[in-house]
Amino acid sequence: MSENKLTDLPVIKDYIYNTDTKNQILKYDRENKLITRYPTVYIVIDKIRKNKFKAYVGETNNIIRRTEEHLKSEAEYRTDWLELNKSNDAKLIVIAHKEFNKSLTLDIENQLMQYLVSDDAIVELNNRRSNDQDLYYTREHFQDIFKSIWQGLFEKYSEIFPQIDDITNSAIFKASPFHKLTDEQLDARDKIIDNIQRIKKNHKDDNLIIVQGSAGTGKTVLLSSLFAELNKVNKQEAYMLVNHEEQLKIYKNISSKIGLKSSFGDDIVNKPTKFLNQHPVKNALIDANQKVDIVLVDEAHLLLTQGYMAYKGKGQLEDIKKVAEVVVAVLDPMQVLKGNGYIEDDYFNNLIHKSLEDDNFIELTQQNRMMASADTINWIEDIVQKGVIGDIPNDDSYSLKIFDNVNEMYDEVKKHDDSIESLTKGLSRLVATYDWEYKSGKLREYTNSRGEKVKDFWRVKIGDDFSLPWNRQIKPEHKYKDLSWAEQRQTINEVGSTFTIQGFDLNYCGVIIGPSVKFRNGKIIYDSSCSFDTQVKNKRTLVNKKKVDISSELIRNQLNVLLKRGVHGLFIYAVDEELRNELLSKYNQK
Repeated sequence: MSENKLTDLPVIKDYIYNTDTKNQILKYDRENKLITRYPTVYIVIDKIRKNKFKAYVGETNNIIRRTEEHLKSEAEYRTDWLELNKSNDAKLIVIAHKEFNKSLTLDIENQLMQYLVSDDAIVELNNRRSNDQDLYYTREHFQDIFKSIWQGLFEKYSEIFPQIDDITNSAIFKASPFHKLTDEQLDARDKIIDNIQRIKKNHKDDNLIIVQGSAGTGKTVLLSSLFAELNKVNKQEAYMLVNHEEQLKIYKNISSKIGLKSSFGDDIVNKPTKFLNQHPVKNALIDANQKVDIVLVDEAHLLLTQGYMAYKGKGQLEDIKKVAEVVVAVLDPMQVLKGNGYIEDDYFNNLIHKSLEDDNFIELTQQNRMMASADTINWIEDIVQKGVIGDIPNDDSYSLKIFDNVNEMYDEVKKHDDSIESLTKGLSRLVATYDWEYKSGKLREYTNSRGEKVKDFWRVKIGDDFSLPWNRQIKPEHKYKDLSWAEQRQTINEVGSTFTIQGFDLNYCGVIIGPSVKFRNGKIIYDSSCSFDTQVKNKRTLVNKKKVDISSELIRNQLNVLLKRGVHGLFIYAVDEELRNELLSKYNQK
């Protein structure tokens, strides 16, 4: 094998991490000069308990000098290294490759952190710097080299490093703060950080920064990156507020692994209502020291715009602005799904106008979730924005299929979920509009044909031969219980909803469009009488006290969310016969 070819495998060597590590490395160096003469990436691993570890990731041009720094000088002022140095179980894993240079090792370090924050075996990740690189000489080889490194780590230490598919299909991976950002996201992040400092310095500008973008434009990845970046600065902290239960789990996991905590002693990741109850507006107005520093709000379109249950205020966004120095809110009105979160046009337009006036408006336009052509994305946008069904484009990069039989669509989804032969396999699920009855927390009770009272799951039923439980009903195995809905293995036998899938990626998504979405006289219409979502059906009381029916807008938004979940493919079955026939006619013309 040629020394200069990419097919060269990485050198992965582990040492007992202690004061004798230098001698261990020098002894091995007689056999392989890559360890001491080339840049390297290293991981210090310490066992905390059975199958659970803490990790530190780094890169260096001199592994011996860097190891001695960790063992000596850094331990004097960093408790994480002091603990590692006292451990009897710590090991140093050194990774070398003939193609390594400074930029490449920085990129490898960054992606290792992205993978390890998604690794169930790693409960603490001590180095949280993000140092991804732009273009450099060996950039085109990066992915191949990284995959060979991870495969080597898996083969040598499978109890710590799982298979690559297990990492990349996890929800925490998709929301990791260590993702390599696009140019658009980098520009947005830099502007947001600059604006935060300007607002905190001037104390005069409106303190709301708005990030707007449609589903799949990378808003969550941007906010996750900001969450990690802003919390690095001394005497500064950024809270993360999430209204979605599934996303809350993800951000709590991330904050726990990289050690982010609040100086107020509460959760640095929280739901808006709980956050506001712990940081009352009246306290912040009386005493400025009671204000928190920065608040990041993911999916701010899910914030309440009127009082509901434990929240007694009139609008959560306005209240959050009063208790924080700066608020960064990710907002997409097309993803408002409930009446109590409805954003009136005047209020939304005023928010946008003010943020534009203060140069606090950032818009993301690049589709990052769906690996589809612009024509395919526009076809979906025409459905949700204009209510029209255009000709279905040919797209070699994206699988868009229309089905006449829902069971055949389900078979197609399962086909893409039961294999790990490539990175595009797995994490494929069925989802549906909320057009079948469901009540959380209890089983459905009914009388069967024999007059017996029985209990069963709440189900999505179509015809006589399709019946699957709604989401969150089949009990997961214990090892999956803390994962998001889509990651739990049993959920391939359930039907997801906007409540379990909003903000998440699926590789392939089968969408059941229920009877609330119809096709009449050449246009898509929405029929709330067929919906079982009370937040859709109830009229909304506006600021002027007028009650209005906003059901069509909310059902449209639900459809918008569901149609944009699939990274590699979208499958559609429509219950309404006219809608199904129109979709099939366009599909058969391809």
